[in-house]
Amino acid sequence: MKRILVIEDELDLRNSILDILDAEGFYAIGAENGAVGIQSAQDFHPDLILCDVMMPELDGYGVLTQLRHNPKTATVPFLFLTAKADRSDVRQGMDSGADDYLTKPFTHDELLQAIAARLDKQAVIERKTQEKLDDLRHNISLALPHELNTALNVISGMASILVEEYDSIAPAELLEIAESIQEGTKRLHRLVYNSLLMVKLDLLATNPQQCQALRQDRLEDTEAVIAEIAMQKAEQYDRKGDLKLELHPVAVQMSEWKLKKLLEELLDNALKFSQPGSAVQVYSSYHNQQFVLHVIDYGCGMTDEQIASVGAYMQFDRSLREQQGVGLGLAIVKRLTQLYGGDFSIESVPSKQTIVRVALPSA
Repeated sequence: MKRILVIEDELDLRNSILDILDAEGFYAIGAENGAVGIQSAQDFHPDLILCDVMMPELDGYGVLTQLRHNPKTATVPFLFLTAKADRSDVRQGMDSGADDYLTKPFTHDELLQAIAARLDKQAVIERKTQEKLDDLRHNISLALPHELNTALNVISGMASILVEEYDSIAPAELLEIAESIQEGTKRLHRLVYNSLLMVKLDLLATNPQQCQALRQDRLEDTEAVIAEIAMQKAEQYDRKGDLKLELHPVAVQMSEWKLKKLLEELLDNALKFSQPGSAVQVYSSYHNQQFVLHVIDYGCGMTDEQIASVGAYMQFDRSLREQQGVGLGLAIVKRLTQLYGGDFSIESVPSKQTIVRVALPSA
């Protein structure tokens, strides 16, 4: 049974609405003013709120503002009831976060149709949210154990060889074993580091003061930093000849290590998902008072749906393509860009090209 809260200071109208809702099978309660309505919303946990605009002491806009700032009520569908039908009034309500407007006087059918429309839309949102959560669980259960086990199996397997054959291993073979252990350790370290970093960045995003402090960071010599990281990543993949750089002297409002991390993740994806011999291009420029970075590769590409789903632990086509990592790279880049007040976008043609664009405020 859907729960509806009716905040209306006119007793007769409030009771009339409650009678209609009760007859239609809703569990509805009323509140006689804005202050009571706010408390009722927290205690009653409604699926939808109907609220009058013009009320003494605290009007409907004030009620909506407080409810939208409370995590418990921030997403509850909210319909205004008003005798004011001017465009400016409707615009003010919608800008405040209302989901719909119902102009007094309204009919029995108009009330029920408005409620049904909002509840149906909320059900679609909840269904899509659940689908995303299911996808996230699936990706975590698939990618995380695989990545952990792969690194641990390499380390454990090589260590076992050392223990069992320590007295007969040739120096060249010993070096090869040590390098395999080192590679497994690096892979495991990167997984742990990125997982913890993603949690830290998500927590930062909930703190406006810390976000503001972050945006005081400055880096002048972006050319040198980008060139250094780009060459390191290309060398790691033995693809220095594929790397194409076109860099311009632009200062950026970001710390050096965060810009390095951002570029490392972008280039790791570009080099990982494109074939040796194909170009990987890195451009930096100044445009509209922004530092703009483009990383372009000519690899497997992404669909529009995949681009829209970029997030932590989200991987695509893992069953068709062997991948290292757990899909944290682009999520970290996206979150870093948001924290610094920038813009992040991806344009891609599957099997042809991917262009990642990061625009950050210029220092």
